[in-house]
Parts: sequence; structure tokens; C-alpha cells
Amino acid sequence: MLSEQDLTIPNSAKQGMDAILKGVNRFETVVFPENREYHEALVTQPQRPQALFITCADSRIHPNLLTGTRPGSLFLIRNAGNIIPPYGSGGASGEAATIEYALSVLQVKNIILCGHSHCGAIRAMLEGKLSDEIPSVRQWFTHTESVQRLFGTKKPTDITEDDVILAAEENVILQLAHLRTHPAVAFGLSHGELNIYGWVYHLGQGKVYGLNPASGEFTSLQEEEAIPLPGLRSRRKGPVR
Repeated sequence: MLSEQDLTIPNSAKQGMDAILKGVNRFETVVFPENREYHEALVTQPQRPQALFITCADSRIHPNLLTGTRPGSLFLIRNAGNIIPPYGSGGASGEAATIEYALSVLQVKNIILCGHSHCGAIRAMLEGKLSDEIPSVRQWFTHTESVQRLFGTKKPTDITEDDVILAAEENVILQLAHLRTHPAVAFGLSHGELNIYGWVYHLGQGKVYGLNPASGEFTSLQEEEAIPLPGLRSRRKGPVR
């Protein structure tokens, strides 16, 4: 159970770094010694991640906590908006290199692309607030233009949290389509050697919803077995709440 101290947000830069350094000290003196054999095995054996996990850089998302996995289990891509640019758009990218390395070198067999609710960047995109003050973010989110167009007729003041969730779901679907343009992904899928999954994590609920290829809906992973996506699907009714 989290203590009151765990839930306290530092109100200064120094307090924030003090908390981080305290955590490093606890890792070195308590956590590592208690799990020394496991951590030593991570460097004496080749890494064999169970999945490539692609998600947002949002600080509230903790992939290992969310999936109940330990260090060495997930190969990660994190960026604003869990975006995967189509292969070849703008030259080499960290996303393209990481995908290629995960599949071609580490032989990863599962890819999970996970969006989330309450995404500030998605809301800003819908409300037209990606301004000249953040030009790199605005340029980055051109890779979500298809999602933006779905809400183009809505006034910024009319955007609701349901819209943000629906946009997060649509963005996962769009980025999965971009993911398929990468040669290593296309090869793995065509040879039946790779599974891809689309998820949306609902902050505050502690629930993860997966894209069901049969229904085209995001459904609770607790209710149905995770099903790999064979292809894109027709659009549906609305967001999961």
C-alpha cells in the first residue's frame, strides 16, 4: 500500500531530485542486494524481452508495473503520443531503429502499442493548442493528422474526456497502421512470426482495454483473451468508459 509520503508530489526542483536520489540509494543498498542473483543474470545471459512495448512518455505510465514484469522483460519505445512514424518518413528515427533492432536482432515476437486516457497532448491536439511555442511537438503530431480530422468540426470548448479517450483509441489504431509499414514488422507478420496488439490504459481506473479484431472494439483484457491483430478494421460506436 502506498504511504502518504509516496503520494506527495515534490513542490520544488530540489525536493524532486532529493526524492530521486533517495530512491537510487535504496536501490543500491536494499533492492539490488535482495535481487542480486536476478540482476547478475541479466548481464551474464543475452536479453530476451517478451515484447516490444510502445507507449507514451507520460510520467503516469509505468510499463513494468502495468504488466507485472521485471527488468529484462520489455523492450521499450516511449515518446509523446505513443507515435510511430511511417517507415521512411523523414529518414531514420529512433522509433524505426528500435523496432528493427527488437525484431531483427533480439527476435522479439510480440509488439504492444499502448495509448492511455487523460492524455494532455491528445487533448491539446483536439483543442488546437499545439502552438508555435512548441514547434517540435506540433510537427511530431502531424503523424496523428488522420485522428485530428475526425474531430475537425468540433469546437475546442466542446471537447470532452470521452472525445479524448476516443481519440486515444483512434491514435492507437493509426499508429498500428504505421507500424505495419516497417519492413521488419511486415516480414514478421507475413511469416506468422509476430503478434501485434493495441491497448489503451485508463488512468484512475487501473484497467487496460485491448483492441478486439473481431468486434473492432476496445474490450477489457480481464474479460477476453488477448487476441493478436490480423489487420485493420472498420470503425465503431464510441470509446470504452
